[in-house]
Amino acid sequence: MSATDFKDYYAVLQVDKSASADDIKRAYRKLARKWHPDMNPGDAVAEARFKEVNEAYEVLSDAEKRKKYDQFGQYWKQAGDQGAGWPGGAGADFGQYDTFEEFINELLGRFGGSSPGGFGGSSGYRTNRRERSPGFGTGFDDFSGFGPSSSTGQDIESPIQLSYSEAFHGVQQRLSLGGEIINVRIPPGVKSGSRIRLRGKGQMNPYNRQRGDLFLIVELVSHPIFTFDNDTLVCEIPVAPDEAVLGGAIDVPTPDGTVTMNIPAGIRSGQTLRLRGKGWPNPKGGRGDQFVRIVITTPKQISALEREYYEKIRAQRSADPRQHLKNVKL
Repeated sequence: MSATDFKDYYAVLQVDKSASADDIKRAYRKLARKWHPDMNPGDAVAEARFKEVNEAYEVLSDAEKRKKYDQFGQYWKQAGDQGAGWPGGAGADFGQYDTFEEFINELLGRFGGSSPGGFGGSSGYRTNRRERSPGFGTGFDDFSGFGPSSSTGQDIESPIQLSYSEAFHGVQQRLSLGGEIINVRIPPGVKSGSRIRLRGKGQMNPYNRQRGDLFLIVELVSHPIFTFDNDTLVCEIPVAPDEAVLGGAIDVPTPDGTVTMNIPAGIRSGQTLRLRGKGWPNPKGGRGDQFVRIVITTPKQISALEREYYEKIRAQRSADPRQHLKNVKL
């Protein structure tokens, strides 16, 4: 990696190098919300900043990656990869390459030294050496390496970052694979970890010139409102104390837009409600459900009139929420 390629992840997140994990998380959430594509539709600069913020957080939020980054600076990835199964191991001379990707490309003999960019900010490829035995289909994979008897080349894995909107609706993307431009259709409903297979776009077998497959591994960029609990779409909705006590109708965001949902009187903080058919697309058709997690929020500042009424409620309150704790002891 050349000096001009190096990114100061602490500067990207606007924190000091001594920042704690909580400081980094708070800074990330603030900047992710500020630069999120859904908050800045059509803004290419905001989209680029958003990707930088996510890239920085991915490294600094991981204790091992952060340690290597602090120790080796711009060469932290190479330091983590040396000796990890590559020919040459820790003795590899990285100084002869302009970028670490050039070292990988020369090692694989696939891309002629050009950087395989265009995969949502991917830092490179991972390869699975696969040998298919005639008569056994594709279900029996031998990862011992390929030789002259192999029928196909290596399969390649590469991450691809998608926004929640792109993953929900599906998207057509043009990707650069070495010197080759390919069009990829991402179907609606993919999630983090989904694998998209592009047949015949992987590593070439030098013996018979046949190519393996390329697998795009989906990584969803975090969203300020939505998240996943296993395969279920979830959002947290704040409600005021009076709304929790009395119940009523509240507005809730969904992938399709805002809907009105009734909350029952006496709802508890952390309780989850279900919006049927408003969740994530199912690859086999239809939609899943969306869960709405209630969070009761207390105002930090209240007016004089509000304070007067809260004091009256406290004076007249009939229930003791800590009654069950009075006789507890060890």
